[in-house]
Amino acid sequence: MKTMFEKSVRGRRGVRPRRSDVPATIHIKQAYLRGEPARLPELSELDVVRHFTALSRRNFGVDSHFYPLGSCTMKYNPKMAEEVAAYEGFANLHPLLPQLRLGGMLTQGALQVLYETDILLREITGMAAFTLQPMAGAHGELTGIMIMAAYHRDRGNRKKVVLIPDNAHGTNPASAAIAGYEVASIPSNERGFMDMGALRAALTEETAGLMLTCPNTLGLFNPQIKEICDLVHEVDGLVYYDGANLNGMVGKVRPGDLGFDVVHLNLHKTFAAPHGGGGPGAGPVGVREGLTEYLPISLVVKRTDGTYALEYDRPKSIGYVAPFYGNFGVILKAYAYILLLGREGLERVAENAVLNANYLRGKLAAYYDLPYGGVCKHEVVFSASRQAALGVQALDIAKALIDRGFHPPTVYFPLTVREALMIEPTETESKETLDEFVVAMAEIAGLAEREPGRLREAPVTTPVGRLDETAAARNLDLCCL
Repeated sequence: MKTMFEKSVRGRRGVRPRRSDVPATIHIKQAYLRGEPARLPELSELDVVRHFTALSRRNFGVDSHFYPLGSCTMKYNPKMAEEVAAYEGFANLHPLLPQLRLGGMLTQGALQVLYETDILLREITGMAAFTLQPMAGAHGELTGIMIMAAYHRDRGNRKKVVLIPDNAHGTNPASAAIAGYEVASIPSNERGFMDMGALRAALTEETAGLMLTCPNTLGLFNPQIKEICDLVHEVDGLVYYDGANLNGMVGKVRPGDLGFDVVHLNLHKTFAAPHGGGGPGAGPVGVREGLTEYLPISLVVKRTDGTYALEYDRPKSIGYVAPFYGNFGVILKAYAYILLLGREGLERVAENAVLNANYLRGKLAAYYDLPYGGVCKHEVVFSASRQAALGVQALDIAKALIDRGFHPPTVYFPLTVREALMIEPTETESKETLDEFVVAMAEIAGLAEREPGRLREAPVTTPVGRLDETAAARNLDLCCL
């Protein structure tokens, strides 16, 4: 495909900008000025529209393709939420506008959104209060662990260790280490759950807490979760809930009712903001009673006269964790999404997410190994070990899906599953789409038996084919444009 420069035709115009009304006072040395205008592409509006439309068709996105990226909840998000976030009264606000002064109820609407989102998230999770500042999931993790550390410092506890299951998200141990804790890994048992004997043996007076994803990264809900929380509490530890997989239980079970003390949510996964592409996210953190005083400043409070303000007088707060009040646009989309769905709608999110995942589990079990049986929640993890024995790796299967119009699932995670294929269909996909995906996966499994070499060459329909990733990593060729 030609670049815009290659398509350029001298003298062609797509737009005629107005004459500049900026005074032509120049303080740049003549030697540094251009002698003639920059040679930018010259194209018609139609040329430009077709160019970028053609480029967009070369990308995978939730609006154009099925995106079963396990653990990431890459679901379609309603354009209604995008429209709300673009409302002029929100989009044109500056974060430094006064709350109440200068005749300005200028920010009252935005503060009300923040306040009411906090209330909604409390009800959904069973927590006592939230901060909306964290910018994404990992940032929420770090905030939660900082709150855990503040709690132990305040009580004079000499805590050193955070326990984490061996199939946890990689950011969990990273967050704990950044907060100054040692990390101890708890192995899984043959059912894919955290080994209870190993947990009991690891719990000591030095245990600061336990970080858990629920449902776990195998898509399984641990029936002993309440007992696990009770065991950690017996040593005055806190239990942290990684909300990456909330789609599997939102509206059905509240983490606070299970015994969790600190919760982070991914609004950009569960509640309507587009996920991926590098930004922006939102990872609010909620805490139970007894931990609210450690939340970051500032918090939005409602005054007796019905107005809203930011509260800064919180001496035990961990301080600021983000500029201003978090990614307000993402929070706003989540607020609109929750109000749109209501309680019954959120319950259906979990029901449909679980139904879709188990539909794929049943349809694909004949073609790919299922290391952990039984009903899963919102995602299912297969193993390509059967195909690997024929010379076809999980990565080859992922590349072959690209040729068939599907974004690959997560591969090689969790690390506890050999040749892992981690598939999350999400609640927004139709049965017809899932059936098309099943046909593609079945065809790939058949090719692994008959013509494995073809799969090792995939993808063959893309502008760029199979890359030598090892060579790319060892022989970097970087330039600054």
